[in-house]
Parts: sequence; C-alpha cells; structure tokens
Amino acid sequence: MTNEPVLETNETDRPRRSVSPYKAGIKSVCPHCAAAPLFHNILEVYETCPGCGFDLSAADPGDGAQVFVILVLGGLCAVLGFVLYGLLDMPIWALALTLGVFALIGSVWMLRVFKATLIALQFHHDARQGSVDEQKAKS
Repeated sequence: MTNEPVLETNETDRPRRSVSPYKAGIKSVCPHCAAAPLFHNILEVYETCPGCGFDLSAADPGDGAQVFVILVLGGLCAVLGFVLYGLLDMPIWALALTLGVFALIGSVWMLRVFKATLIALQFHHDARQGSVDEQKAKS
C-alpha cells in the first residue's frame, strides 16, 4: 500500500487532491503524501519529499509567510504587552524577557506553519510562474 493521495478529476479536468493544504500546512508535511516532513533544519524545504519522492524544488512561498507572521505576531505581542504591563503591573525587565521569548518561539512556529500552508496551496492549485507563450496560446 502506498501513501499516494487519491487523485480525482473534477469538472475542469484538473486533478483534485485528497490531501488538504491546510492540514498539510499545520502539520508542516509534504503537500503530496502528507506523511513526510516538509522542512529539514528549521525552515529549509526539502528539494524532494523524503517519503514519496515528490519534487518540491518549485516550492516558493516568497515573502508572504514573513508578512503574515509580522502582522499577526506583532499584534499578539502588543496585546500581550498591554495585558502584562497594564493589568498585572509586570516589571519592564520581566516584560521584555517574556515578550522576547514569546516572539522568538512564536515566530519560528508561525513561519513553519504559514510557509508550509502557502507551499501546500501553491501545489494544490497548480500555481506556477506564467510565461508569454502561455498568454499567446490562451488568446
């Protein structure tokens, strides 16, 4: 028995994958088999999936994941800082230490999840860079 997802065709004749891009993103696994890890080291994407051999070299989430992390985690740190300093009257040194650790751990975790989700969505929707030849063929 293999770990390959079932590919069905829908009305547009594009393959529909059984692996949810959101589940693959949250688990940070291969968007094709959902069994093998997507990253080696901390944030480096494998060239090919170690489980199913799926080619991941075209995976390029760009700076989208970093933008999401900056906006979401920045808002969370601001709210947490207001709560810890305003309501609990935490000393500044403890506040800086707490928010620093929260930002460091949260940013690495969120970068993995958002980057994996963007990569999984890219493969799910067969997104790739367009070319002039494709535009001429469509018209």
